[in-house]
Amino acid sequence: MEVSELLKKVRALEIKSRRLTNHLFTGEYHTAFRGQGMAFKEVREYQPGDDVRFIDWNVSARMDHTYSKIFEEERELSVYLLIDVSASSLFGTYKQSKKDLITEMAAVLAFSAISNNDKAGVIFFSDKVEKYIPAKKGKEHVLYMLREMITFQPRSLQTDISKALAYLNRVTKHKSIVFILSDFADAGYQQTLKVAAKRHDIIGIQVYDKRDIDLPKMGLLQLQDAETGRSILLNTNDVLMRAEYNRQFNKIQEDARQVFRLAGADLVQLATGDDYVKALQQFFIKRA
Repeated sequence: MEVSELLKKVRALEIKSRRLTNHLFTGEYHTAFRGQGMAFKEVREYQPGDDVRFIDWNVSARMDHTYSKIFEEERELSVYLLIDVSASSLFGTYKQSKKDLITEMAAVLAFSAISNNDKAGVIFFSDKVEKYIPAKKGKEHVLYMLREMITFQPRSLQTDISKALAYLNRVTKHKSIVFILSDFADAGYQQTLKVAAKRHDIIGIQVYDKRDIDLPKMGLLQLQDAETGRSILLNTNDVLMRAEYNRQFNKIQEDARQVFRLAGADLVQLATGDDYVKALQQFFIKRA
């Protein structure tokens, strides 16, 4: 990708993401993800309605007047985006690919984080951790992340969510907000997710394409699995074959719902072309 084209894409994504963040998500994000606790800020004269447990008796005795301690939320959090860059994310038949949808949502979440003075970082993963960008504050850092989201080329085509979660647990010492953006066409990550969810606030965002649900009736089609490279000849007019295709999709969706529920983590499921703005808003409000 040429530098000029890349800059245009990054700029367009920045404008859209910042607009959504400023007008839609700032309040919802802040209340959905609270800080690590309360920290002492100052004392002021006692006012009716103040909690008597927070009266500062030492200051009150010195000043010969009643004073209360004032606390504020320790707001600073680290937000990590675990982004699936395996080959299946390139698929898309309705308005955008899964990768496009993931990139847009990741940009919005990153700008939401820094607008609330939180840190943002990213882990790109396939069946290995492809790239790690530690969480930092600031617009320039997020713009760097956006450039990587747009241009990053993975070395592997396959998916292993467990390895990404295990890596996250090794590099993060404190509780973080973690968004996993993937189609979750993977298995065997239940235990790792459960362990990670005990330390972090984890939200899965499962993306899928409408053609992942149903195949069109187009006669014989030779399809290739993007991750394994295996080809298969399918008769898309065959009722039983179409039913099996749909069953496999439903199993992936239900498996993800069950795994996240048992781990005590949240899951949002979105199709390419869906209104992800509305979906994220509803999710933030629900958590508030």
